[in-house]
Amino acid sequence: MGHYDNLITGVKAKYPAPESRPAPRPRAMARVKANPTPGRMNGLEARYAAHLEALRVAGQIIDWRFEPITLRLAARTRYTPDFFVIFPTGLIRIVEVKGHWRDDARVKFKVAAELYWWFEFVAVTAKKKADGGGWNTERINSMSLDAIGGRP
Repeated sequence: MGHYDNLITGVKAKYPAPESRPAPRPRAMARVKANPTPGRMNGLEARYAAHLEALRVAGQIIDWRFEPITLRLAARTRYTPDFFVIFPTGLIRIVEVKGHWRDDARVKFKVAAELYWWFEFVAVTAKKKADGGGWNTERINSMSLDAIGGRP
């Protein structure tokens, strides 16, 4: 028996061969996100993007972007809004498009609206076709240039 044989025997005892290890316990399933790929629009967001593009072409807005920023809400909490919309008046609107609101998503949205009050925060849901289609909007805060004393 060589000098290192005792070390090898000790390692083998501490770390048994894979076939003698107990089977791993099943893990809890992870929560599936509605939009699993950041930076990619779901169907409802794509419809709203088409609506924004029509507004841009008509000159009612200057520009829009999909998920361009992430806002820090707390030490380990972030929020990435769906759309960032710039109006000719200088108003910047943060838009969240939802088919259905989960409570935690609504809370994050409202916290973001309080922390970043200089943006206008709007939640958007699609109207039913039977009701004429279009969009329902809910303003979480009403920021305007008049509210902050006009242009700087």
